[in-house]
Amino acid sequence: MTYYILFKYMHLVAIITMIACLAAELVLLKKVMHRQEIKRVARVDSLYGIAAIIAVAAGLTLWFGVGKGTAFYNNPVLHIKVTLVVIVGLISIAPTIYFIRNSKGLPEEKVEVQQRIRKMVSLQLIILALVPLLATMVANGQRL
Repeated sequence: MTYYILFKYMHLVAIITMIACLAAELVLLKKVMHRQEIKRVARVDSLYGIAAIIAVAAGLTLWFGVGKGTAFYNNPVLHIKVTLVVIVGLISIAPTIYFIRNSKGLPEEKVEVQQRIRKMVSLQLIILALVPLLATMVANGQRL
């Protein structure tokens, strides 16, 4: 039971961290930024990536290891939740590459941030905000 609680806690903190990082990225992103500002966003994005890895690892450990057993998780709502997490992960690739590429160069050099990057970060945040709702539904045995 102790491992179960530990992994649930890690999973929750990682998801909260992911949401906080995406919110921070959204606040930090401007139409025109210095490369040093983009580098700061890239660091936040790195923390987001680490949190995502921890969330997925803890979630999989709960599902297949110390959780309530695979039978409990045989729920379509869980599969929707996992699908949304995969979608968020795929969407996050383009902004991450953009931040890494554009953080290189002279720190005072200005870069125009593509509008699609801000939209992708916003979309990730919106989709990720649904994950705790779906997790609560799964925990309470709700089905579609």
